[in-house]
Amino acid sequence: MKKDSKSGLCIQCAISIILILVICNTHVQLFTLAKDKMQLAKKNAQQEVVLEENTVEEQTTVEIAQALQERIEIVTARAAQERKVEEQYITIEQITIDKEMDLTKATGISKEDFRILMQNLKPDTSGFFENNSDKIYDLCKEYQLNEILFCGLIAAESGWNIASNHRNTNNYISMMAKGKLISYSSVEEGLEAAAKLLHNKYLTEGGSCYYGKTLSCVQKRFCPNSSTWVNLVYGCMKQVVQ
Repeated sequence: MKKDSKSGLCIQCAISIILILVICNTHVQLFTLAKDKMQLAKKNAQQEVVLEENTVEEQTTVEIAQALQERIEIVTARAAQERKVEEQYITIEQITIDKEMDLTKATGISKEDFRILMQNLKPDTSGFFENNSDKIYDLCKEYQLNEILFCGLIAAESGWNIASNHRNTNNYISMMAKGKLISYSSVEEGLEAAAKLLHNKYLTEGGSCYYGKTLSCVQKRFCPNSSTWVNLVYGCMKQVVQ
């Protein structure tokens, strides 16, 4: 009986141990499974973050591409507009002048053609008009002067070779103060002073010397005692376009 009791006890102990081992193994498996699930969830979360970042990057790339495309379209449209304006220029051969012309109206030629016109200006033996063609063109545009008038007036007042007294003072249309030519520090300053004077005082309504926008109107105050001034200036203008 005692042996049987011991045997039964041993069996019970063995069963208990087996049950404990089974339980422990189950717990280990459950822990491992839970750990795997956590790692999988973490991995999925990381993938979602990467996906979101990629999506944001793709959206940003698309936005940049759209902005770039819009910029290209704006630049293209502006270039087309500029070409359209250029197409509205007349040629050198189409320039027309007359004594009663509005001196505030531009010739209608491009800056490039004006440069060519000055390069081919035979009376300009000193190269003054050729060397300053861009400045003359820009000033005429800024101060609403006809380019041929401005060149003709300079030639009439200073001579085609630019007389020494005008060259030394950078005063090209005989602007006077106290009976003497006003002196300017540079060619550019002198040319701008001339263009500004013509625009403000002689060719703009309300100007102190304004009588109208033709040569004969300007002559009334610019050179009132001369009966030949209009023909002199107009003759020089004709030499510019010949």
